[in-house]
Amino acid sequence: MAGEQDARASGYAWYALGLLFLVYVLNFVDRQVISILAEDIKRDLNLRDEDLGFLYGTAFGVFYALFGIPLGRLADNWHRVRLMSAGLTLWSAMTALSGLSANGAQLAAARVGVGVGEATASPSAYSLISDYFPKRLRATALSIYSAGLYVGGGCSLFIGGLIVQNWNRAYPGGGPLGLAGWQAAFLAVGVPGLVLALVVATLREPVRGAVEGLPTPPPHPAPFRAFRDELVTILPPLTLIGAARLGRRALLVNLAGLAVTVALVALLHALGEPLPQWIAVGVGFYAVFSWGCALRHRDPPTFALILGTPAFLCTVVAYGLNAFMAYASSFWAAPYAIRVLDVTPAQAGLFIGGAGAAAGFIGVTTGGLIADRLRRNNPAGRLVPVLASAVLPVPFMIAGYTTATPAVLYVCVFCAQVFAAWGLGAAAAATQDLVLPRMRGTATATFFIGTTLIGLALGPYLAGRISTLSGSLSTGMLSLLLSVPITLAAGLVAYRRFPAAERTREERARAAGEPA
Repeated sequence: MAGEQDARASGYAWYALGLLFLVYVLNFVDRQVISILAEDIKRDLNLRDEDLGFLYGTAFGVFYALFGIPLGRLADNWHRVRLMSAGLTLWSAMTALSGLSANGAQLAAARVGVGVGEATASPSAYSLISDYFPKRLRATALSIYSAGLYVGGGCSLFIGGLIVQNWNRAYPGGGPLGLAGWQAAFLAVGVPGLVLALVVATLREPVRGAVEGLPTPPPHPAPFRAFRDELVTILPPLTLIGAARLGRRALLVNLAGLAVTVALVALLHALGEPLPQWIAVGVGFYAVFSWGCALRHRDPPTFALILGTPAFLCTVVAYGLNAFMAYASSFWAAPYAIRVLDVTPAQAGLFIGGAGAAAGFIGVTTGGLIADRLRRNNPAGRLVPVLASAVLPVPFMIAGYTTATPAVLYVCVFCAQVFAAWGLGAAAAATQDLVLPRMRGTATATFFIGTTLIGLALGPYLAGRISTLSGSLSTGMLSLLLSVPITLAAGLVAYRRFPAAERTREERARAAGEPA
């Protein structure tokens, strides 16, 4: 224990963290810029609020989650720096291509590409940071990295609002190549990532587990074959081939899961729900079900420490539901200000983007520091900020989305974001503590399933859907508060089970077949 407390991070580790932070900033600039452009996109492409929620959340989020799992495995088995550099190149290019979209379908396809590219980032970064920094600094380092989420989200609103407003003023009938302001904004934020990818490629790859004194694992003999095998377990309809390889019983279980998914999607459509949204969500959940079944056969120790550990799953659910509200608010705050409070895009980008960036950075870094301090005397201490982040934003959400005064909205967005951000680094570090070093990329991908399939694919869409049905964006946002009791229940179960799960980590892995 003394060795862990005395461990220090190198100067190069802090340099690498700074570069990874910039990657995450661009990650969220490219992901979030659609928020400030939403009103113009809605008008030019003849869309509804539920369509905007689908484009921002579901089209991106489902494929981000779906590809995150095989790419997380690739991060565990291959060169993490190269993987991140390739992913950054892909999502930056697809963001730029979003600016050439002429209809909702083309924009949705580009958003899928952004999701696939961005799925490389956090599995690689979380694993790299966990090998750059000693355990006692892990939540702090991961929180600093995660602050890029809020800085990038804030910068995207400011930059996007400035570009779209000035472009539309200068070219009211369309600018060069006939581009509208929102199209020019996509191009402007996508190109810088192509340059940063070249810098990221120069980072040194740390030795896995060395910071914890663990033996150096041998390199995987065929990482891309393992990636392909992983893809077959999660990419429909290839999932049926993957299940068939595991035997008749596995195929029958997979078909049963598929049948249940199809039945639920058909039921929702019969009740009047839009088919594209629920097909995409159904594909996501069925894909994860298929992957989980295959993981149980192919890698029992990883299954045991991730999907077989209630503390891990409840941490994912608790933070996923936190993200359910946070993602919806981060997307709809700017359209609410523009549409309801009659604020210009540049003003909304400046004040909401600035408030979100500052609040997120403050919240996620202080949350990480609090989590690390609480862990010193309590193995489950990192889950306390997760529980707090579910409750403390609620009064500010209510006040912000019922006000008629822009200044009140800005203050409420700031306060809600500070407290909502407390849980991110804490939850991420908690999940990393529950797995072995070789499983960190997979654990990170699983963690982000919660923030995508639960949070990103459902939160913004449901707020937009209820807004469409009720005619009130305020009603759409406030209806999401019904999820808070479920968040608290999942967080409390994780808190109670965490100490025993961490203490028995190696023992349970060996019992499942992990070599000593």
